[in-house]
Amino acid sequence: MENKELTLTEEWDKTFPKSNKVNHKKITFHNRYGITLVADLYEPKNTEGKLPAITICGPFGAVKEQSSGLYAQTMAEYGFLTIAFDPSFTGESGGLPHYVASPDINTEDFSAAVDFLSVQDNVDPERIGILGICGWGGMAINAAAIDTRIKATVASTMYDMTRVNAKGYFDAMDADARYEQRKALNAQRTEDYKNGSYQLGGGVVDPLPEDAPFYVKDYYDYYKTERGYHKRSLNSNGGWNTTSALSFMNMPILSYSDEIRSAVLIIHGEKAHSRYFSEDAFKNLKGDNKELLIIPGAVHTDLYDHMDVIPFDKLERFFHENLK
Repeated sequence: MENKELTLTEEWDKTFPKSNKVNHKKITFHNRYGITLVADLYEPKNTEGKLPAITICGPFGAVKEQSSGLYAQTMAEYGFLTIAFDPSFTGESGGLPHYVASPDINTEDFSAAVDFLSVQDNVDPERIGILGICGWGGMAINAAAIDTRIKATVASTMYDMTRVNAKGYFDAMDADARYEQRKALNAQRTEDYKNGSYQLGGGVVDPLPEDAPFYVKDYYDYYKTERGYHKRSLNSNGGWNTTSALSFMNMPILSYSDEIRSAVLIIHGEKAHSRYFSEDAFKNLKGDNKELLIIPGAVHTDLYDHMDVIPFDKLERFFHENLK
């Protein structure tokens, strides 16, 4: 298979400053559906031999120029070769139509990144880990359940996107509400087909209502301000295609997480609205190589980019101990 030719941005357009401790370049790879993915590769300077590697993605609705790139660059400073990728159908990656999410294809994206890393001359294929942020934390755990090449997995400020789409926040949606949601989404499918285009669900609300719940304010503070805004980010702009929610409602991604034998670290903020996703996911994991770390006082997006909150020293120890 050959990578589809894409036009890649050459300038540094990240939401974080460039490090002088690592080398950076754009790369492409493909998944088993033939979709070409675009990633930023970060390599620690002055290294020799085969390195442990980590592939990183998320948050859900973000791009590699945001949180995942910050994680990737920082972990490269700790001595890992890392890539932060745009998932299928988003950012600079391929796949048409754009702005679509899929529990299957987006889990596959992690394994496709492992494919790429496994054949690099400067990567040890027996020392590859993954890290998922927000909705891609759930995808990462799902990938760890299917891909035995993954030796260590981190889920940071995790969402289970299949659970929240099927059941709503805090599982408030019952079967009748799900049925009405399905009716509305399938009616939108018909309209999309008639119109020859896909309705966007809208990104983070802007302007911010005075009575917005805290988690909405939390997202606004990241995606709609200079702190985290990016022109290619779905959450910063028009959002996902509305009908993307359909497949997530019907395909729970954590069904086999209790069969993961490799190491898993789940990190979440004490005061995050989403904390229950991580706590419940952790309860389902088996083995003495699983760990849940709750960060005191932290809210959901603190783990996107707050360098004084994200436990990078802990991430370094976890990956070094389990990628050896």
